[in-house]
Amino acid sequence: MTLSVSRWFNTPEPVRLDDLRGRPVVLYAFQMLCPSCVHRATPVVEKLHRQSRGRFTVVGLHTVFEHHDGMRPESLSAYLHEFDVTFPVGVDEHEDGHSAPVTMRRLGLRGTPSILLLDAGGQVRQHLFGAPDELTMGLALGGLLADRSNADHRSDGDDRDDTATATPHAGCTDDACEVAA
Repeated sequence: MTLSVSRWFNTPEPVRLDDLRGRPVVLYAFQMLCPSCVHRATPVVEKLHRQSRGRFTVVGLHTVFEHHDGMRPESLSAYLHEFDVTFPVGVDEHEDGHSAPVTMRRLGLRGTPSILLLDAGGQVRQHLFGAPDELTMGLALGGLLADRSNADHRSDGDDRDDTATATPHAGCTDDACEVAA
């Protein structure tokens, strides 16, 4: 899996998922103007990052599919500072003619917030859409960490959740913001 990122924040070097093999990864796709991301998901993901103790890596992906003019890199930098986000965050690249960014489309993300849990071998083991609470994230991540010893032995990827597809834009709710088809 490759991230198509135009710029990175909170890291001196670009993050490559292939370089993170050997440990689980929490990939958090968000928008800074998504209410559910701002008030619910980002605080949970930041808390996970601060408590990771090297057992897993948190990577953010700012994936903008609406309100492009309000979510420029300068605004994202201010947002990350204001909300004390310390994990690495990449800005998902855009292609002309597409409202959804490159990585978002490649991963089949429905909208924001989306959280992908990758095992130590880089396989997607769980795809969460909407803002998870701490208990839900803890259970999902705990299962991934408990399964870590077996992840290197799997090669078929049968546990992946490949059901995510773009759906018509339903706007933002308390739980998520969906992308337009």
